[in-house]
Amino acid sequence: MIKKLICIAFIVTGGVFVNAANAQNKTNIGVKPPVIWDDKPAKTWMTEAYPMGNGRFGGMVFGGLAQEHIQFNEISLWTGDEDDTGAYQAFGDIFVNFKNKDTTQATPANYRRQLDISKAVQQITYSDNGVAFKREYFCSFPDKVMVLHYAANKKGAYSVIISLKDAHGAKVSGTTKSLEFEGKLNNGLAYKAGIEVKITGGTAVVESDGKGGSQLNISNADGFTLLLSAATDYSNKREQHWRGEAPGVKVKQSLDAASAKTYAQLLNNHISDYSALFGRVAINLGITPPPDAAEPTYKRLINYKKQADPELEALLYQYGRYLLINSSRKGGLPANLQGLWNESNNPPWRSDYHSNINIQMNYWLAEPTNLSECHIPYLDYINSMREVKKVSTQKEYPGVRGWTVKTENGVYGGGSFLWNTPGSAWYAQGIWEHYAFTQDKSYLQTFAYPILKEIVEFWDDHLKRRPDGTLVSPLGWSPEHGPTEDGVTYDQEIVYDLFTNYISAADVLGADKTYRDHVADMRDHLLKPKIGKWGQLQEWETDRDDPKDTHRHSSNLFGLHPGKRISTIKTPELAQAAKVSLLARGDVSTGWSMAWKMNFWARLQDGDHAYKILNNFITLAGGSGVDYNNGGGVYSNLLCAHPPFQIDGNFGYTAGVTEMLLQSQTDEIQLLPALPKAWLNGSVHGLKTRGDFEITDMVWKSGKITRIVVKSLAGGMCSLRSPNKLMAEGKEIPGVMVNNDFKYQFNSVAGKTYIFNAGK
Repeated sequence: MIKKLICIAFIVTGGVFVNAANAQNKTNIGVKPPVIWDDKPAKTWMTEAYPMGNGRFGGMVFGGLAQEHIQFNEISLWTGDEDDTGAYQAFGDIFVNFKNKDTTQATPANYRRQLDISKAVQQITYSDNGVAFKREYFCSFPDKVMVLHYAANKKGAYSVIISLKDAHGAKVSGTTKSLEFEGKLNNGLAYKAGIEVKITGGTAVVESDGKGGSQLNISNADGFTLLLSAATDYSNKREQHWRGEAPGVKVKQSLDAASAKTYAQLLNNHISDYSALFGRVAINLGITPPPDAAEPTYKRLINYKKQADPELEALLYQYGRYLLINSSRKGGLPANLQGLWNESNNPPWRSDYHSNINIQMNYWLAEPTNLSECHIPYLDYINSMREVKKVSTQKEYPGVRGWTVKTENGVYGGGSFLWNTPGSAWYAQGIWEHYAFTQDKSYLQTFAYPILKEIVEFWDDHLKRRPDGTLVSPLGWSPEHGPTEDGVTYDQEIVYDLFTNYISAADVLGADKTYRDHVADMRDHLLKPKIGKWGQLQEWETDRDDPKDTHRHSSNLFGLHPGKRISTIKTPELAQAAKVSLLARGDVSTGWSMAWKMNFWARLQDGDHAYKILNNFITLAGGSGVDYNNGGGVYSNLLCAHPPFQIDGNFGYTAGVTEMLLQSQTDEIQLLPALPKAWLNGSVHGLKTRGDFEITDMVWKSGKITRIVVKSLAGGMCSLRSPNKLMAEGKEIPGVMVNNDFKYQFNSVAGKTYIFNAGK
C-alpha cells in the first residue's frame, strides 16, 4: 500500500553519534588494517615502488637492501610559460648505500616492505646477521619535511654512504650534517633541495661523490634520521609573474624547524594531521577468509580472480583517498596525471592537467569521501589560470567574454594540443560541487559565483542560434575521436550542466535575476540529447554512432555521469539509451576508462554490472604497454595502469565505489543505489552528500539497511531513499514507496544527528 508522503522531523539529541574512527573500530571488527606490502624490494619505479607525499612534495620508495633509493618530486617544478604547457619535472633522488653489503645476497626470508595507508607511514623491516633493522618513512604536511628514520637493535649497526642527486644535473654540496643542491630551469624557475642528517652514535664525514659534488659517509652509527625539504620559487599569482619566495628560504625554514624536534614529535604531528582527514571514512565490504592474511599485495592481486577478496576492494578504495591526501593539500597545486609522482623530465602527456576528463576525475572523490579540503588546490588552480586563459581565448574566439582551455594545460596558463571548448565549463562543475557539498555561501559569493558567471558568458557569446531558436555549440569534438561538427553531445551536456549550476548559484545568492533568467532561457533552447537508430544515446547530432566502437572515451554519457541530467528516476528513456551506448563500448578498456564505466553503471543503478567492471579493474598489469583502449588494471603497488601509470584511475575507482553505495545527485540521498550481490553485507562511515549531510554510519545486511545515521551540518530538507522500510526511535515513520524503494523526507536542523534502523 502506498502511503501519503508527509514531512517528518526527528531530532535525536541523545542518540549515538558514530564518527569514522570509532565506527572503524566498532563495526569493522575482523577487517585487516589497510596495508599494502611486499616481501621483496621494488625494482621498478612505476609498478612496484610505494608513493608517499605531503601534498607539495613526495617520493617513491624502493626499499632496497644494498641500496635504498627514494626518488622525489615537488609539485611546482614545471617548465613552460603562459604560451607553452611545459612539462612536470623530476626533482631528484636520495640514495643510501649500505657499506660492505653484498649486492648479490638474496632477500632475507623475513623482509617486509609495507605502506600503512591508515597512517601514511612506510616501513621496511628485515634481519641480517642476527641484527633486526627497521626503516620508517613519511612526508609531513605540518612540518613540511620528508622523514626517513633508520633504527636497529644493535649499536653501531649502520655504516652507510648518503648521496643526493639533482635530476637536472646541479652539483651537490655538503657538510657533516647536510647535503643540498640548487638550480634553475630554462624558464627561470629556481629550485632547491636539502637534507639534514641526525645520527645517533658513530661518525660522519663529508667526502667527494666522484662527480664534483659531495656525499656523506657515516660509520658505526646506532641509527640516523634524514630530513628532506624541497621547494621552488613558483607562485600561483600571475600578478607576481608566477614567482614568489626564494626556494632556499623555504627549505632552510622547514629544515631548521623540523631539526629542532624529536623523531617521535615529527611522527606524532604527521599521524595526527593525516588521520584527521583519512580517519573520517571507514568501509567494510566483507571479510576475506583467514588464508589470505599473510599474502603480499601482488599475490592477492593474482589470487583475486580465483577467490573473492572484498578487503582488497576496500583497500583499493581507501588507497584512492590516501593518494589524494598525499598529492593535493591546501596551498599547493592540484594532483596532475600522476598525482605528484614523476621520475621523468619528459613524462607521458607532460604529466599535465588534461581538461577533457582527467583532472576532473581526480577530484570526483574529494567531496563525497569527506576530503573537501583536498579539493581546494584544484579550485585555486582554476582561479589562478583565469586571466591568462582570457587572453588566449580572445585570440582563438575573438569577441567573446569569459574563457576556456585547451586539452593540455600547465601551471602558468599555457596550453597545447586541441582546444577543448567545454573544458572550462567542466571545471566549473567542480567549483559548484564544492558549494553543493559544503553549503558555504561565503565561498559561493566571493569565489565561485564570479568564475561561474564568466564561463557562462563565454557560452552566451559562443553558442550558435539556429533559425528555430535551438542553441548549439559550434565545431565541437567528442574526445578523443570522431568528426568535428556542431551540436556534439559532449559539448551540449556540459553546457547544460554549467547553466544549471549557474542558475542554482544565482538563486541561492539572489543575484543577477535578469541575467539568471536569460541563462535559464538559453538552457531551455539547448539542443537536447537524441536517441539514435540502434537505441543509443547519440554522440553526435548526426546519427553516425558505430555500435562496434569501443573507444576509451564515452563523452556522450556526460549527462549520466558526472552530470546530473540523465537518471533512471527522472529520465528513464535517456538512461536506457545511455545503457545501450555503454554496452556497445564494452567492459574492458584502459584503466581510467574502466573507472568511469564503474560510475556510469552505478548511476544506472546496476550494481552487478558496476562490480563486473570493478572486477576487471582489479587485474595485475604487467608493464607500461601501448594499447590505450585495452590496457588497464593496476600494478603491484596498486597504482592504476592507463597504461602507463595514470592516477585518475585510482581516484575514479574510489568515486565509483562511493556511487555504488551512496548517491545524491537527484536532490535526494539514495542509500545503496547500486549494491552488487558481492556486497550483501557491509558498512561505511563518514561519507558526505550534497546538502552538507554526513552519513556517519550506514550498515546493511542481506542488501537491506539495518542502521543509518545522518548528521545535518547545514540544516534544511533531507530526503532519504532506502531499499527497505526505516524506523526511528522504535517507531514506524511515514513515507512513500517509489519504484520499490521507500522515500522519507524531513526538515533537518543544523548540527543534529538522526538515527534510523530497519523497519518491520
